[in-house]
Amino acid sequence: MNRKNNTRSVNMLEGSLWDKILVVALPFAFTGIMQQLFNAADIAMLGQFVGKEAMAAVGSNSPIIGMVLSLFIGISLGANVIIARFIGKKNIHGVHAAVHTAILVALGCGVAMAIAGELLVEPLLRLLSVPEEIFDLAVLYLRVFWLAMPFILLYNFESSIFRSQGDTRTPLYCLIASGITKFFLNLFFILVLDMSVEGVAIGTIVATALSSAMLFYFLCRSQTEIRVRLTEFHVDKRILLPMLRIGLPAGMQGMVFALSNLCIQSAINELGPDVMAASAAAFNLEIFTFFLINAFGQVCTTFVSQNYGARNIRRCKQAMKWCLFQDLLLTACICALLILFGVPLLHIFSDDSTVVALGFIRLKYVAGLEFINAVIEVVSGAMRGYGSSLIPALITLFGICGTRVTWVYTVFAWEPDFATLMMVFPVSWAVTAVILCAAYAWFVKQLKA
Repeated sequence: MNRKNNTRSVNMLEGSLWDKILVVALPFAFTGIMQQLFNAADIAMLGQFVGKEAMAAVGSNSPIIGMVLSLFIGISLGANVIIARFIGKKNIHGVHAAVHTAILVALGCGVAMAIAGELLVEPLLRLLSVPEEIFDLAVLYLRVFWLAMPFILLYNFESSIFRSQGDTRTPLYCLIASGITKFFLNLFFILVLDMSVEGVAIGTIVATALSSAMLFYFLCRSQTEIRVRLTEFHVDKRILLPMLRIGLPAGMQGMVFALSNLCIQSAINELGPDVMAASAAAFNLEIFTFFLINAFGQVCTTFVSQNYGARNIRRCKQAMKWCLFQDLLLTACICALLILFGVPLLHIFSDDSTVVALGFIRLKYVAGLEFINAVIEVVSGAMRGYGSSLIPALITLFGICGTRVTWVYTVFAWEPDFATLMMVFPVSWAVTAVILCAAYAWFVKQLKA
């Protein structure tokens, strides 16, 4: 396979692992961080130049958007696994078929979600009990935002294609270019055209169309096995079915986290505005740790997929161990920094001493122990790389969602304070990690080298 014309691809089948894993994982983590920063800029612009109602309207849509994207990002991970496996097998025809199938699936699902979203906007927002005073703004934002869905899904699937050969920098560069474009478009729509939430949504459409178009251009110009040719577009059912078999459970696993967090957020809301503000401030700090954790999990999937395709089980196991070690080490360092500098960092969001004190409680229990979550992400990623996506999804469903819902309606109900509620995060991670590690140990014993 010709890789000499693409220096950003990584040979995952030979040579040392630790340095290659870092080269692939760190740009991927930075991509998530940049997305979060650009999203935060959207909210800040609305709050500064339009008003708190517009800011709340966009924020009220986050659970819906987050759950939908979790599902389809999971499906794109299925594409990543299949393409990486064909690369490992050196099956160029399989790579070509999988790449073109993945792009068509992204476009088809994106159009379907845009249509369904337009039809279900108001019922979904009613289900979330969005206040009447911001309901019309929330509807306006979501109606325009759904039009970006084909481009959002296309970008995520294209990113998975690049990631299958170890290139996480190209999607990052395209995201930065589109994010900067979005920033200035938002300023233009809000300050010059005097728009509200619809201006931010239009900016999202243009920016995501730009990033997906840039990635498509680079796929068409690629000199490697992932090159796109317009004459080869078709859906290969023999590839689509395993792609969905791996991707759908991965997507459901992401949605489980979102659903369980909705349950916790409901409990947080019961504790009053100070706790809500404190939790939001702490979340905006701890979320950066999650991007690092998630990056190593998804990179583990790619490394294991390629080497499993090459039938090198020993290297698969080594890749998983290196991903876990590096993820735990870097996450522990960041967690320690968040605890050490938590109070001054929280003061960035609020000068209220009560809010800062409550926010530090969340940092201690969540950010301080989030390295446990690294075990879940990497072990799940490894199992998906082998092609087993349903087992980690089911374990996460019962371990994460089951533990959190049970905790909220028992332990928290008996002692309804913020610290008790925050303990549910490390408890649910620990329960899930223990079960998942046991399942992984059993699973690898069944593998034949």
